[in-house]
Amino acid sequence: MKKVKIADREVFPIGLGTLNMGDKPNKREQEVKAIQTGIDNGVQVIDTAEMYGNGNSEQLVAQAIQPYLQQRDDLFLISKVLPSNASKQQLPISLDHSLKRLKVDYLDLYLLHWQGNIPLQETVEALEKAKNQGKIKAWGVSNLDTADMEQIWTFPEGGNCAANQVRYNLADRGIEYDLVPFMSKQRIPVIAYAPVDRHDSSGTRLTEQRVLKEIAKKHQADIFQILLAWTIRNGETIAIPQSSNPTHVFHNVKAADIQLTAQDLKQIDTVFPEPNKKQPLALW
Repeated sequence: MKKVKIADREVFPIGLGTLNMGDKPNKREQEVKAIQTGIDNGVQVIDTAEMYGNGNSEQLVAQAIQPYLQQRDDLFLISKVLPSNASKQQLPISLDHSLKRLKVDYLDLYLLHWQGNIPLQETVEALEKAKNQGKIKAWGVSNLDTADMEQIWTFPEGGNCAANQVRYNLADRGIEYDLVPFMSKQRIPVIAYAPVDRHDSSGTRLTEQRVLKEIAKKHQADIFQILLAWTIRNGETIAIPQSSNPTHVFHNVKAADIQLTAQDLKQIDTVFPEPNKKQPLALW
């Protein structure tokens, strides 16, 4: 298992997504346990956002990480600001609210959730100010395609962008055509959400693919673990699968121990080929 470099840190390549978590009181104990199971087994990256349940997810994360805050430096907390709140005036307010809900003094990474009507340069300037104030260690973006990333790099401090969080899984490989090469050149990692496409939004029925079943059997793993191992295969990607089930979280974490062979990858490419032309950025 190779750690991934992000914002001058090296972190475990599988983290925790928290979309749709924190909204149901009857599930809270299980969701807290799921997050803690991840941390207990090496997870560092925990991803949330002010949008998730209007802050409910951040409050859930706060409860889950409370016993680990004596080793705060071992965690890598990410939250995201809504595009409507990404102005110079509003971003500091949103950030303070997120910090208060998370009950921490700083975020390791703060992301623009997606691009809205506020100019990117204004948002970058607001993020840089928050960084200089010590409220965030680094900043980045989410759901931005290559042209937007190239625009950010023209800003005076645009090169400080530490990550781009995008949808990426075996059925959604479009970013490999131009976005991944750009980010690799700039030495910034991809943070992959929906890395196993568990809800089969693409209609590819990954869990039914014979080649994946064969590779899973070979590695004594399940198909979800193979999908995660594939997502992090290049050492420059952090996968953030979401699960409220502690057992599933444990299995997800163990996917980092799986080393797919060149033959495995070749077999996978025959069924799910890499893109040969520009594709629209996959969203949610």
